Amino acid sequence: MTIGFALFDTAIGACGIAWGERGIVALRLPHSNDGRMRAGLRRRFPDAQEAELPADVRRAVELIQALLGGEPIDLSAIALDMNEVPAFERSVYEIARKVPPGATLTYGDIAEKLGDKLLSRDVGQALGRNPFPIVVPCHRVVAAGGKLGGFSAPGGNAAKRRMLAIESRHAPALPLFGGS
Repeated sequence: MTIGFALFDTAIGACGIAWGERGIVALRLPHSNDGRMRAGLRRRFPDAQEAELPADVRRAVELIQALLGGEPIDLSAIALDMNEVPAFERSVYEIARKVPPGATLTYGDIAEKLGDKLLSRDVGQALGRNPFPIVVPCHRVVAAGGKLGGFSAPGGNAAKRRMLAIESRHAPALPLFGGS
């Protein structure tokens, strides 16, 4: 499969996106510089080529830019290629994609939706491996009691807090934790 990638500017910095024939295969949050971003994408996809965005990926980028600019945009229609994603992680990501801007779920909430509250730690680990941050909004999943929990993307919890703040400014009134 041929993989293309590109960098694009957002309100939180330059992000990276990689795509193939079946959709987006990776999204990267801002790094300290563009060179590190490119190197990380090439490490993950050694044969990838930096390229112009195809129309569907360009539309996805526009939606991501709008969301990170504070608009309450739903990204759930963006096509993701999850063929390389294990089934459990895919299930976690599908639930996380349903959390709207301005709302959060806990790791335990997702575990319950999967049928076993004891899976909370596994949910957190799956989200830590999320290859599609923002589109699979792992930043909207928090620890019990409203604590942020971890965030493995560059910038750590400060980045998570910033994205939640951006989304909550213009989001409709939604429950902060839990809900169905």
